Amino acid sequence: MKSLLAFIKKETMEQFRSGRLMILGILFVLLGVMNPAVAKITPWLLEILADSLAESGMTVTPVTVSAMDSWVQFFKNMPLGLIVFVLLQSSIFTKEYQSGTLVLSLTKGLERFKVVVSKTVVLTVLWTVGYWLCFGITYGYNAYFWDNSVAQNLILSVVCWWLFGVCVISLMILFSTIANSNTGVLVGTGSVVLASYLLGLLSKISKYLPTLLANGNPLIYGVVEAKTYILAILITVVASLICFAVSIPIFNKKQL
Repeated sequence: MKSLLAFIKKETMEQFRSGRLMILGILFVLLGVMNPAVAKITPWLLEILADSLAESGMTVTPVTVSAMDSWVQFFKNMPLGLIVFVLLQSSIFTKEYQSGTLVLSLTKGLERFKVVVSKTVVLTVLWTVGYWLCFGITYGYNAYFWDNSVAQNLILSVVCWWLFGVCVISLMILFSTIANSNTGVLVGTGSVVLASYLLGLLSKISKYLPTLLANGNPLIYGVVEAKTYILAILITVVASLICFAVSIPIFNKKQL
């Protein structure tokens, strides 16, 4: 247990020294502020553009914004946050393959499965803290300017999106134990997510796919019932656990 905690500490310090921790912190804070800010300035922007649009024959009617507009913006911006997260963290394994630092740790007695566990824990904690920090900032501003109660199933919708991010992390871990470069990690992870998205266009199977969890707008608008997401949640949890479980024996056999 001590060696596992020591490696987690080492991973955390590496996040800090590399600047990735600071970049992620700034990113999620900015996204949290941007969501209500965009909603707040939308009427002002339309008012400024009203004259030029009128010359083109378009009439701009007064727009009333609410917390709903901010939450819609939240779900629009989270893919950006997740993409940046994946880009920054895709080398969490492969960088050590290339530098040979993992070999040094393993020769000192560190068990291989602890490497996978520690990196998974660090990535999951970083995603969790960043994501909920963004949510908290957005929620606070929305409560100050408007009323968050207009968004239905809000907690479920944001939990679903967080879980989708965890699923993507599990894919990153899996492909990090398979590929030797961060390009391979990005291609593998992106291919699975893209395939899930494309399959999700088929209405008959969309309710079974993890990508359904990244579509929170129907939930907050009350267009669909919460139970519609149950199967996707269960499948996402199981798929994430399988990816993590499979990563350990693959990494145990990997030539470093």
